[in-house]
Amino acid sequence: MELSLQERYAPSSICFGCGPANEKGLRIRSFPDGEETVAVWQPEKQHEAFPGMLSGGITGTLLDCHSNWTAAWHLMKKRGASEPPCTVTAQYSVTLRRPIPTDGPVELRARVVDSTEDRATVEATLTAGGKICATLTGTFVAVKPGHPAYHRWG
Repeated sequence: MELSLQERYAPSSICFGCGPANEKGLRIRSFPDGEETVAVWQPEKQHEAFPGMLSGGITGTLLDCHSNWTAAWHLMKKRGASEPPCTVTAQYSVTLRRPIPTDGPVELRARVVDSTEDRATVEATLTAGGKICATLTGTFVAVKPGHPAYHRWG
């Protein structure tokens, strides 16, 4: 089985959205796909806001975590590093375009649209049933020593 970015670079992460070590988390698995990253995730009944439809909060978490890993992956490649920097969310905005059914998988796609040495702006989509249901635009920043999240992936 191919390792996701999270499994490869942060196997002990407890993040609710993407931490492989969080047994009760969403366990998003992000994979590089050219200049984008992609993740496929299957909702369950406990992720619903109302019968058959995904919670907006879960939607935000999925897009946030997947986009954060997209930024980390991009900054790692840009720096020519062997490991991604630990990045955190500086800001993000989610647009919920239509209800998201939970009867099948959702696909997350994200790409960096702008970056500097220590931050990346990401655009992402969540697609279900062949339709874009939610979008995200966000800024993710590589943290420095002394920040509480520094080395949180290690």
